[in-house]
Amino acid sequence: MSLADLPPGQNAEQVRNHWWWRPGWRVGRRFFAFHITFENQPALHDVAGAYRTALAEMPSLTLIPDQWLHLTMQGIGFTDEIQPAALSQLAEEARNLLAAVPAFEVEFGSVIVADEAIVMPANPPEPVQELRQLTRTALGRVFGEERVPESADKFRPHVSVAYLTADGASAPYVEAVSRAKVEKACAAITHVDLIEMHRDQQMYEWRTVEALPLA
Repeated sequence: MSLADLPPGQNAEQVRNHWWWRPGWRVGRRFFAFHITFENQPALHDVAGAYRTALAEMPSLTLIPDQWLHLTMQGIGFTDEIQPAALSQLAEEARNLLAAVPAFEVEFGSVIVADEAIVMPANPPEPVQELRQLTRTALGRVFGEERVPESADKFRPHVSVAYLTADGASAPYVEAVSRAKVEKACAAITHVDLIEMHRDQQMYEWRTVEALPLA
């Protein structure tokens, strides 16, 4: 069961390989998205590191290093389908909307084993959900409401610490993360990144096109 469908605090019963090729994706193809990234967040890195340590001996996992920790927020589209002028217009719309939102903090620490990833939900989720809605508003203004991708409602903000790479029961992973010695950490959300990413090497890697600051 996907994270968005799980009740708060509940783990999935079964897991599956995260790295199946979703429609449109292939090696070499790039994708634009709005993400929150965490380059200078040592407290969050410590929490993620504690879970990586607890999971280090587990099979069938892709552990995510600090460099690539992120909060997936809103997809935009494949780079070969979006004109540079439209991307610039989108960045401007999003920048103006996000500039009215004060920076804030969210807490990470508790962990959930979802169907394809081991994740830390953001608490409280509402401020991040507001940011996502603003990026969707920007997308609607530039491309039209009917072309805004992804569900407006099925979004549960989180940071993944590992991706599953095989099908099976979740119980061994639930047991492993339960042994982690973790202190909850606050992360400062000061900007949203417009990124160009790929998954060619079974890791989400990106370059930042533009950082869009909050107030």
